[in-house]
Amino acid sequence: MRAIFVMLKCEMGKAYQVAREMADSIEELSEMHSISGQYDLLGKFYLENDQDIGLFVVEKVQSVEGVKDTYTLQTFNAFSGARG
Repeated sequence: MRAIFVMLKCEMGKAYQVAREMADSIEELSEMHSISGQYDLLGKFYLENDQDIGLFVVEKVQSVEGVKDTYTLQTFNAFSGARG
């Protein structure tokens, strides 16, 4: 499995509706956050290693009603610090 992050720009007043729709319908979604800045939402998705990222974003993310624009980040490695 590999993680990708997708930033989403939504139609005015639709961000929470989009987030709920994705949480309910996209099994690859791990987390969805509302964010500040040019985009409204940040989603973390886990895809199979052989899954086509572009096709996933077009068919599953961009097709959700209320999504105007996306920006996709592909990850390579994950790091974590010690918590104490």
